[in-house]
Amino acid sequence: MIAALQRFFDGDIWYSFRNSPVAMAAALVAAVCALSALFAPWVAPHNPFDLASLELSDARLPPAWQEGGRLTYLLGTDDQGRDILSALMYGARISLAVGLVSVLLSVVVGVGLGLLAGFVGGRVDAFIMRVCDVMLSFPPILIALLIDGAGRAMFPDAHDELAFAVLILAISLSYWVQYARTVRGSTLVERNKEYVQAARVIGVRPWRIMFRHVLPNVLGPVLVLATIQVALAIITEATLSFLGVGVPPTRPSLGTLIRVGNDFLFSGEWWITIFPGVMLVAIALSVNLLGDWLRDALNPRLR
Repeated sequence: MIAALQRFFDGDIWYSFRNSPVAMAAALVAAVCALSALFAPWVAPHNPFDLASLELSDARLPPAWQEGGRLTYLLGTDDQGRDILSALMYGARISLAVGLVSVLLSVVVGVGLGLLAGFVGGRVDAFIMRVCDVMLSFPPILIALLIDGAGRAMFPDAHDELAFAVLILAISLSYWVQYARTVRGSTLVERNKEYVQAARVIGVRPWRIMFRHVLPNVLGPVLVLATIQVALAIITEATLSFLGVGVPPTRPSLGTLIRVGNDFLFSGEWWITIFPGVMLVAIALSVNLLGDWLRDALNPRLR
């Protein structure tokens, strides 16, 4: 383990990171957002989703630096008296969890199907690529609405339990296509190289060649794509929650907080929607900048 860490700190990626102020700033912002979300039960000033602790008399208080604000609620409160700062931490926790799990599921499905299509070829390749073409014609919002409607029809009393599954399935079913196409293209190149031909000659089974030899050589673009699509998945989750196809109202994500605050934006309570929006932008922008840096760092032509 120590030797592996030493090789990493002596490698080109760490050197590129240390010499990129943008990447370091983005990593700092992403780390602060992720850690505050991960440790929200311990670092948040309040539990905004504990209904027993809410005070309606504290509803719509402005931030602490404005007249009428309180230091107890640094960023103000919403229409139910929930602390905005605490709601941001808990909401980011839900948004990050949905985004990361959906991207992980997309990677597993997309890489597996892309590897199979590129290595086997023929009718299998044609069928998987036609499925990709069909999936590209359905936007994530439409898929989420379809899944949500089907879930409500089949399980009318279990909508809250199905909310997270609906979001994850909707995002995953929309984004696995990019991984499948990327891995297929790389696999078509790798399968004709000498090491694959040598493995076939000595009698190595095809599935072992696929997962043991070809797969490690096609994961580079997947890593970059997954990093960038984490931000896209979080934005998609926020969009779906803003439209009401999301997590339960008792456990709102950043998108739900923005939707709630939008009702009070023109009445002067701007902080209810602005601060969740700033949090969402900070997460998406920092992850996107890290993805751009990683793409450049892994490109040997730019070294």
